[in-house]
Amino acid sequence: MAAGTLTGAAPAYAATGEVVVFTTEFENLRHYQNPASGSCHPLPATAHVLVNLTDTDVHLHAGRGCLGPGVTVAPDRGWHAPPSGLFSFSVS
Repeated sequence: MAAGTLTGAAPAYAATGEVVVFTTEFENLRHYQNPASGSCHPLPATAHVLVNLTDTDVHLHAGRGCLGPGVTVAPDRGWHAPPSGLFSFSVS
């Protein structure tokens, strides 16, 4: 019996862990569980701090569509996101 190979799109990688966003003292924390690689997540208008509790880099972008310039937030690190509604994050 001949062995065949499967072809097709590779499955999307998901980071293990979560990205947590602090907004204000009056709102619940926002949790993004196991975000998929390449996914874009606009931050709430009141976002203040992003904490990367995943096993991979997260990119904080100065734009809603993850296209603008930004910074890399390493695992177990955080970054200040000034409240504006203009930020988003993506996963490596």
